[in-house]
Amino acid sequence: MPRTPSRLLSDPPNVTIRDVAAQAGVSVATVSRVFNRKGPIREETYQRVIGVAESLHYVPHAAARSLSLRSTATIGVVLPELHGEFFSEVIRGIDVASRQHGYHVLLSGSHSDRDEMRAVVQAVRGRVDGLIVMSPDLEPSSLLTDLPGGVPVVMLNSRVAGRPCITIDNAHGAREITSHLIRLGHRRIAFICGPAQNADAEQRRRGYRAALKSAGLDGEKALEFAGNFTEASGYDVAKTIMGLSTRPTAIFASNDAMAIGALGALREAGLQIPEDMALVGFDDIPIARYLAPPLTTVKVPIAELGRRGFEMLIAASNGHGDDGSKPARLETQLVVRRSCGAELKK
Repeated sequence: MPRTPSRLLSDPPNVTIRDVAAQAGVSVATVSRVFNRKGPIREETYQRVIGVAESLHYVPHAAARSLSLRSTATIGVVLPELHGEFFSEVIRGIDVASRQHGYHVLLSGSHSDRDEMRAVVQAVRGRVDGLIVMSPDLEPSSLLTDLPGGVPVVMLNSRVAGRPCITIDNAHGAREITSHLIRLGHRRIAFICGPAQNADAEQRRRGYRAALKSAGLDGEKALEFAGNFTEASGYDVAKTIMGLSTRPTAIFASNDAMAIGALGALREAGLQIPEDMALVGFDDIPIARYLAPPLTTVKVPIAELGRRGFEMLIAASNGHGDDGSKPARLETQLVVRRSCGAELKK
């Protein structure tokens, strides 16, 4: 098997392809063919060039190499976080689709931080054929100006003018699950919000409020509590809710992670779900169906979000993408399980 350079993470400043060619006694074009794996190269020549490159700690410049090949067969994916079942499912959808098309994936988490997002975008210049970006907490349009012209970008759950994007019908899903609780007889429904600056969280709050207003219960906005999409925040908010003088009869956590945290707090306090408190979430992450009791939630096709994002990126790379003026929208689905106390009536 041909060897490849072992030191690919360093980028020594003064070693060029000409230095490698001179020391190996070959032409610059030959060195280029070795690293690009193009054209006939004798094994002896290949090994000599690789050996010299390793001894000089030479790394081929990714941008130059991509110009030579006109493709890196690699895409970049920037997500707010890389841990948690939601993001794992997004990554799974991208990974399955990319392997089917022969692409590699570079992953990075921005941690919803502007400086980190900028650093990531700058780091992938010339190293990827395109980017999939999920940035519901940030306005990424100014950051994407750091990319050279012609690099396709697909947005997930956030919009940038001129870039194709996919969104989730958050408001409809939140309205549907809140309405379901109201049909079951609940009138005081607590809502655990997501981060204040998060677009998904705000759309889910809009759906919750719309359902209350439609039922004449919009005066219950005082039952909204700040969360941050983590299990810990769901746990803490549920503790606060249990301390109210008049408890609600149901809790709608705006993602499943917070619902899991709330479930832990409720059971720790000795409450029975759903007899003492109904509980619902949003996303339908894989573990939701295996909780005790199984969680009623809103199903988001999470892996499909990743898969569609990849397919849109490939279409954009081939000049067949849209201009982002009409974002694709994935529909949600109410999934009723035992945590809300009743099966969905057909």
